[in-house]
Parts: sequence; structure tokens; C-alpha cells
Amino acid sequence: MAKKHLSPDSVKQLRVAKPGQAISVLVADESRMSCELMASAFKQGPYPIRVVALAIDSLEVGRAAEEHHPDVAIIRIALKDGPTMGLSAARNLRVSAPQTKVIVLIDANVGASVIEAFRAGARGIFCSEDPFDSLCKCINIVYQGQIWIKNEHLLYVTDYLVQTSPATVPGGRTSNVLTKREESVVQLVAEGMTNRAVSHRLNLSENTVRNYLFRIFNKLGTSNRLELALYENNRRQMNGITERPHPKGPLSAETPSSSLTRSA
Repeated sequence: MAKKHLSPDSVKQLRVAKPGQAISVLVADESRMSCELMASAFKQGPYPIRVVALAIDSLEVGRAAEEHHPDVAIIRIALKDGPTMGLSAARNLRVSAPQTKVIVLIDANVGASVIEAFRAGARGIFCSEDPFDSLCKCINIVYQGQIWIKNEHLLYVTDYLVQTSPATVPGGRTSNVLTKREESVVQLVAEGMTNRAVSHRLNLSENTVRNYLFRIFNKLGTSNRLELALYENNRRQMNGITERPHPKGPLSAETPSSSLTRSA
């Protein structure tokens, strides 16, 4: 399958970004030309995104991150030094540069690629076939501390969890450790609600909702809201629950939800 590279011409349809400090970005791809094309597209676009370094192999990724301390690293799975070295680079950044949030570029919506990217520590998965303006939105969302995941990618991850540990939940704990109110919070978070929306629905203060969430994280062994949403989806599948309330917006690249962050 031929790769689809991001063209600078596609920036014409971008919406004007809100004023703010530029997001520093490291771009890593298989070839220098591919990196430069992407950098050129960001430079011409109205979004506050500034490319500070380019890399074509995993060693260059590590050196560039150490030197420039980028806010976000966009790394293709395949780099010059190997077809999966982008994942290796992502794993290394999680240890050597934890302040840098990683977006993994994939060439097609393949479940295995999505799973491996998240296991490598990616905070977002982006398919090269998707529009360039969506990549800009993805960078902004990940920079804010949120997770960028499309519905179909979320299904891949959920199916993986069900297949690999069908009778367990994160941390080996079961849902009976949660109180009724905590279960209500989990359900609303899984629908894509923010802390504010949950507080309004349950008639609680945002601070109370935040305290509930941290207790739930500790009880279930989850570490963020994405894992909590995956836990709830997994629980519903194991219990044969087919009906679910409609969230206000899908957990997708088109309508990313701020509920997939640990903090408010």
C-alpha cells in the first residue's frame, strides 16, 4: 500500500486557532523529505504549532528530545532503522523524556498497530489517511493532557482487553468494590462526560467528583480516565449489557472528549 504523506496544500481548510503559546513539536518519519513536508505544512498553517526538530531514526528521536524538550513528538511506527523502531523510540521517550507526549502515526487503521502504539506509551494515534487539520487538532488535544482516540481504535483496545483477560479488570479487582455513587461516576465518565458535567448530573461539586475519581482509580488499579472508560466497556461486555446511554459526543478524532484525562 502506498503511503499518503501530508501535503502543505491541505492546510488551506484549517480553522484559525485560538491565540496562545506555540506547541513545540518533534517530527519523526522514515525520510527527511516526509519530515520536511510535514514541518512545512505546520509552518504555513494558522495553528500555533512550531516544529523544533526532525528525525528519521530512533537514535535521532532520542537526541532531539534531549536537546529540544518538545511538548509533543509525532513518530511514525516505521523509521529508517526499522519497521517498528518508532514504537521503540516512543517507549524510550516515556522513560527519558516523560514531559514529551507522543502521537504515533500509522498508515492504516489496523488493530494491532493501535494496540502496540498505546502499549508503547502513545497519548494519541493518528492515521496518515486522515485530514491534516485533524492532525493539528490531535496535537492540541494531546498537548492539553488528553487522549486522542477514535471510536474504532477504542473498540480495538476494548476487544484486546476482553480477549486477553476476559475475567479480570485492571489490578485484579472486581466492580463490587465500588459504591453505588462511584459506579454512577464511572458510567458517566465512560459516556464521555467531563468532571463539570458529572457534577451537574449527580448534583455534586467538581471537587467531590475529583475525589471520587481518585478513589475509583485506587480501587480499580486504573491510572487515568481512558483506562476507566475501557474498564467500564469491558465490564458491560462481560455482563452482557447491550443498552447504554448515548454520550453527548463520541470518543473520536472528530469529536475528542476531555473526559479522557485524569485531571479536570
